[in-house]
Amino acid sequence: LSINKMKVVMEMQFADFVSSGFNPIVNYLAKVHYRWNENADVVIRMPCGAGVGAGPFHSQTNEAWFTKTPGLKVVYPAFPYDAKGLMATAIDDPNPVLFFEHKALYRSLYQDVPEGYYTLPFGQAQLLKEGEDITIVSYGAGVHWALETLDEFPNINADLIDLQTLQPLDIETVYTSVQKTGKLIILQEDSLFGGIASDVAAMVMEHCFEYLDAPVRRVGSLETPVPFAKALEEDYLPKERFKAALNALYNY
Repeated sequence: LSINKMKVVMEMQFADFVSSGFNPIVNYLAKVHYRWNENADVVIRMPCGAGVGAGPFHSQTNEAWFTKTPGLKVVYPAFPYDAKGLMATAIDDPNPVLFFEHKALYRSLYQDVPEGYYTLPFGQAQLLKEGEDITIVSYGAGVHWALETLDEFPNINADLIDLQTLQPLDIETVYTSVQKTGKLIILQEDSLFGGIASDVAAMVMEHCFEYLDAPVRRVGSLETPVPFAKALEEDYLPKERFKAALNALYNY
């Protein structure tokens, strides 16, 4: 359809299932325009995320599979208003876009959203809270875990940055905040190794090292498949570990 100049918006049902279409995405969609100027006008919706008791085959947050592939754009909103605006931008964009939608936010989060058409730019993070103590960087459901944690610990005054898009990544907003606060913690739902938090931490260490007053902290899920049992799934997710890590960094 895309080759015939039609806009394509398709859904994976569960982001986990994208592995069956991995080769067409990373070796065709990502490269076809670069290689022979062909149309690759496709948006792939990726319902993802744990916390809904769906087990290891329906709960992954696998955005990092795609952020390192040149030619793909990766979007991961945290709020309904942003989701609509970024989806409109994705549909307008002639490049292939993977649009991650956290399943746990579908029915748990409500927000007034304009009925009319609007777009939001890719590559522009949002500063949701401002503070002087610590910079918190997250995206997707992690943004809401961070907001809940800051409500629980009102003594911590933090910059909270919602990345919104992971490719392109607005790293400059992170640099500006870290240069002010001197401390950085990155929260992701994905397991840590090879994730977004690792790249953000590395770039901050390269470009803002002289501003840091403490080691950069990363917090993510355990290095295991997503458990089905509720108690195990809660332990797998990083929410409680984030609280401990945030307080440790604050008191460093």
